[in-house]
Amino acid sequence: MRIYTRSGDKGQTSLIYGQRVSKDDLRVDAYGTCDEANSAIGVALSHLKGEEWEGKESFMHDMQKIQTILFHVGAELATPKGKEVQWELKKEHIDGLERSIDAWDEELPPLKNFILPSGHQASAGFHFARTVVRRAERSAVGLGDEIDNPYVVSYLNRLSDLLFVAARYVNKSVGGTETTLNPDV
Repeated sequence: MRIYTRSGDKGQTSLIYGQRVSKDDLRVDAYGTCDEANSAIGVALSHLKGEEWEGKESFMHDMQKIQTILFHVGAELATPKGKEVQWELKKEHIDGLERSIDAWDEELPPLKNFILPSGHQASAGFHFARTVVRRAERSAVGLGDEIDNPYVVSYLNRLSDLLFVAARYVNKSVGGTETTLNPDV
């Protein structure tokens, strides 16, 4: 199988089940932004290769599971309304995000100020991934009734929360420094 097909050279692409749409279609934007977020998470994780801390393996496992689910969320967004989805996002996936958020947040000092995306490279990377997920969420919201699964938007919303906590958790775990917002600048 070749990587290139030339079928998109005129600005069209295929959704799952073969429906052709413009590459600037909101659905393409939504699943493409999920792909971008997944890549941003991967970049953030790559900065943790040499780092060691207690709980790292569990954290890495959770993040890889999240990447897999995010891939499936993209597939749901690439599936036209009314068509069968091969893998379906469920409430239990959102519940899993919430459990991770709560567990990691328990180990963090309470936030008293806004913080700037900063610190360890992985932490800054998770902050970046969070903003990309927020963009995917906005695109998904824009699709409205075109999304069959009501959990898609909720998952993206909760994932951005998780990535914020992950950024803080990584900073704490590897000795990174959080930079608080200085309102007097």
